[in-house]
Amino acid sequence: MGASISIGSQNFEKIRNTKSFYVDKTDFIREWWEENDDVTLITRPRRFGKTLNLSMLECFFSKKYSGRSDLFEGLSIWDHEACRKLQGTCPVIALSFAGVKADHFQAAKDGLIKAVANAYHAHSYLKGSSVLTKEESASFDTFHNYSIQPAPKTDIPDTMLASSINTLSMYLERYHQKKVLVFLDEYDTPLQEAYVSGYWTELTSLVRSMFNATFKTNDYLDRAVMTGITRVSRESIFSDLNNPEVITTTSEKYCTAFGFTEEEVIAALKQYALADTLDRVRYWYNGFCFGSRKNIYNPWSITKYMDTKKFGTYWANTSSNSLVSKLIQKGSSDIKIAMEDLLAGKSISTGIDEEIIFEQLEDSSEAIWSLLLASGYLKVEGVSQASDEEDSIYLLALTNLEVRKSFRKMIQGFAFEGKTVLISLGTGHF
Repeated sequence: MGASISIGSQNFEKIRNTKSFYVDKTDFIREWWEENDDVTLITRPRRFGKTLNLSMLECFFSKKYSGRSDLFEGLSIWDHEACRKLQGTCPVIALSFAGVKADHFQAAKDGLIKAVANAYHAHSYLKGSSVLTKEESASFDTFHNYSIQPAPKTDIPDTMLASSINTLSMYLERYHQKKVLVFLDEYDTPLQEAYVSGYWTELTSLVRSMFNATFKTNDYLDRAVMTGITRVSRESIFSDLNNPEVITTTSEKYCTAFGFTEEEVIAALKQYALADTLDRVRYWYNGFCFGSRKNIYNPWSITKYMDTKKFGTYWANTSSNSLVSKLIQKGSSDIKIAMEDLLAGKSISTGIDEEIIFEQLEDSSEAIWSLLLASGYLKVEGVSQASDEEDSIYLLALTNLEVRKSFRKMIQGFAFEGKTVLISLGTGHF
């Protein structure tokens, strides 16, 4: 009998403490540390273990978890003596923008403040220490108090918010006598919401300032990892950063650190007496590709299937498709024809640019296909080698049955709402 499956848990400590089902991804710790990159941005589709892996990094490096070797014993990282010596030795700032989903700028800003406040709250011990001056203690309280309910009603100036993680880094470096690690999860969630809701310019200006202070001019930073779904264009928010290491779905680095490989899926199915369903599991859920590594599976769908013993569109139903829906509805006739081909099981040939320029999404078909590839709806079936004069051409298809069923349902929803979307579903046109 397999271990219990903790559905929805993205907390590494909880999974390990409860001895729940876990696919060992701890070698990512070693890989990332040995690369020695200052700032690493990793993009993967939603529900591919980004949050769990950042939680794993925090549990491994943070002084908060000093002495917690029990969390890692028996896992691959513990086979490396040099890595074992790093466990629990670093000050860590961990924050997430996952909850910053708002339909106007002020609400988004409040969400960013709350995310920063949670990071300050995690280091409340600084309040009673001698490393802060009276003025610094007051500044610390400004953010810390936002983590307490009810939160203050006074607004925080943009400039103060922009420098907030830099300031916290300074306090932590002073207290621990060691530079900090910063782990930021779902950095692009508020940006996608801003694009859909029409306050893109205001938010990107604020986020650009935050990222400049956190990742470029932060003298107290050792290294950082950011995760998200998309690689937002350098001009939008990264223009001030010194060449962060960007890992996208077509990159070879860390290609097995997120998502389940087929070998891991086969082992998991055997563990839960489901080995005889492998062919159907492949048909439903296989198809994701990272770098040249094919046959990657979405962890959410696999764990849901193992838990329920039923096939379903688990990954496709986990979040809003508002941005994808908007682009398809507003897309040109060529976009709609291409979507019809994809739904019919065909492939499309296109150039892609993994640096998503949101301002061009409604005018560029390549930008749309690039977004759908980054989001996991499309997979790369082949690539023509680029010449000196021309860019590579990618052969793209819908990822698997689950995605195809999701798109059909989405488009049927457009028709029900009276939208004009002329895409064949096999039984007629809508």
